[in-house]
Amino acid sequence: MIVGGTVRVPGDKSITHRALLLGAMARGASHVGGALTSLDARSSARVLRQLGADISPVRRGRTLSVVGRGRLRRSAGTLACGNSGTTARLLLGLLAGHRFAATLTGDGSLRRRPMRRVTVPLERMGARFTEHAGDGLPLTVRGGALEACRYEMPMSSAQVKSALLLAGLAGAVEVELREPHGRSRDHTERLLRAFGFRVDERDGWIRFAPTGRLERFELQVPGDPSSAAFLVGAAVMAEGGELVIGGVGVNPTRTGFLTVLERMGATIAVDGLTEHWGEPVADLVVRPAPLRATEVLAGEIPGLIDEIPLLAILAARAEGTTIFRQVGELRVKESDRLGLIADNLRSVGCRAEVSGDDLHVEGGMQPPRGPVRTAGDHRLAMAFAVLGTAPGARIDVDDMTCAAVSFPRFRETLRAVARRKRP
Repeated sequence: MIVGGTVRVPGDKSITHRALLLGAMARGASHVGGALTSLDARSSARVLRQLGADISPVRRGRTLSVVGRGRLRRSAGTLACGNSGTTARLLLGLLAGHRFAATLTGDGSLRRRPMRRVTVPLERMGARFTEHAGDGLPLTVRGGALEACRYEMPMSSAQVKSALLLAGLAGAVEVELREPHGRSRDHTERLLRAFGFRVDERDGWIRFAPTGRLERFELQVPGDPSSAAFLVGAAVMAEGGELVIGGVGVNPTRTGFLTVLERMGATIAVDGLTEHWGEPVADLVVRPAPLRATEVLAGEIPGLIDEIPLLAILAARAEGTTIFRQVGELRVKESDRLGLIADNLRSVGCRAEVSGDDLHVEGGMQPPRGPVRTAGDHRLAMAFAVLGTAPGARIDVDDMTCAAVSFPRFRETLRAVARRKRP
């Protein structure tokens, strides 16, 4: 297989969610270009419409209009967050600062994902929660006047961190946070700074003060690095060619996977670096390369948590055994992602095992062949589709439609860049 051409990936999922939330809280009409049009983004738009924002249809190639009224408004119905953990957890933070009750739910996968990691610190700030099904959705939040918060997070999590910062925004109170193992993605901090809010980092603590003001804005969303990772992986595995992925966000809290791939021997250049709303954006130029095993340490995991499925399938094509340390958080993603990575690698003839919270993947060049079970997990589907481009591969992914959660038209994009080598 050879690769070639220039391609763009869908808009950054994390930034799209946050732009929708902040636009709904601002007063007036904001415009968001390049927004992700996936199912998760549509979930955020849908619930924010229920909460009083006027949001245009989320359609490919169209700039989103978000008309906010300065605050969210009570909804008469339950807020259905679909499969989007970002929608649910960040919205809980905003709703904590509003003086009304709201009930959130989600699909079967989201209802199984833990929410107390968000609700416990929000309760310390003054919000109240009623659980309807244990540690998960559905649950009801009753917001109101909040108190300042100083909280040492038990785990590094951009969703938890962002929920508490957005609670500070909605409740106009100070928030101090500390993450224990490495920095999680910092899109919320960058956006809040752009609106004049004080967000300082010192001695491992993030300090937020409600010094700014949300106003209507114009924002262009860069390409999602987590989506770009799958095309990077396909290009690295290829037998020849060069692939350019244009306009990708290269926020350093999101590009840990590039550091790991370069350590494994990949050749990836970052060209044409610019900045928009505090977010660095560039083109990625990727060429095929033989890979060697590495060890991914616990402190690196927060900066590449979503790319581990992709890195695992590349490790299966590398020389030696790659170890991913302390990746137990993958058990509570859209699926038991940790167990399914190992199970599916073994199913297609590769060697992988889970030891405690560590994942071990042994590399080899045998053609991967066999069935893959995704449990509706978009990142597993895309990762094993990339593995399916290896020479001689025959991989049957049970559900590729779930890729639309984050990467609409993924299969078509992969086919466009990955062409079978001519005999």
